[in-house]
Amino acid sequence: MLVVQNLHARVGDKDILKGVNLEIPEGEIHVVMGPNGVGKSTMGHVLLGHKSYEQTAGRIILDGTDITDFDTAQRAKAGLFLAFQYPVSIPGLRVSEYLRNLYCLRHNVQVGVAEFRKIVREKLDMLNIDRSALSRYLNDGFSGGEMKRLEMLQLALIKPKVAILDEIDSGVDVDAQKTVAEVITRLRETDGTSFVIITHYQRLLNFVKPDKVHVVLDGRVTRSGDMSLVQALEREGYDWVRQMGETASASASL
Repeated sequence: MLVVQNLHARVGDKDILKGVNLEIPEGEIHVVMGPNGVGKSTMGHVLLGHKSYEQTAGRIILDGTDITDFDTAQRAKAGLFLAFQYPVSIPGLRVSEYLRNLYCLRHNVQVGVAEFRKIVREKLDMLNIDRSALSRYLNDGFSGGEMKRLEMLQLALIKPKVAILDEIDSGVDVDAQKTVAEVITRLRETDGTSFVIITHYQRLLNFVKPDKVHVVLDGRVTRSGDMSLVQALEREGYDWVRQMGETASASASL
């Protein structure tokens, strides 16, 4: 579904991604972990074509189509979705207007206000979001948990091919984490959505069982494995991965 080949990117004159390679099949959940400042969130933004980042090498292939030269809107319409770590608030833009426009763009349809309210009603109940939220301004005065639920509501409405969740578990309680996990599981099972979950912590993984775990250090994927890798990181920390890499490099040079 999503293939990332030798992805390099920088901000200004600073190289951040230095050759990321990933392959995420349809319906699989992949977790990306690593300490602060190693390029995890940058990877998500580069995949969506954020203009603050310059992609200097590599290819991005979504469902067999090379989208490397697509702009952000084209990538989103092709089926990529990014849930932000810090969602932007937009006073003056009502949630209902934003969601309806998003739905119409993604599915290439036109639906009226009344019809859209029927479409969104089930999703609101599933996510335990009060219907009054539709009349509020986008993320304006929302708590951290409310913002994350709104991100999940967008995800449930547009049903992307690949969803990148950037620290979706940051700053939310256990109930919100369970809600996030339920949406991930449902979309994976019903629509074959693939997920890239960027996180520092194991907490969300108590509710979502990933197919694969990747560790990013110094702008590269340096190690991949299953849930046992997460457990090893909890015990040993990231220095353990660094030391393993150094040992492997030393052995290769002998």
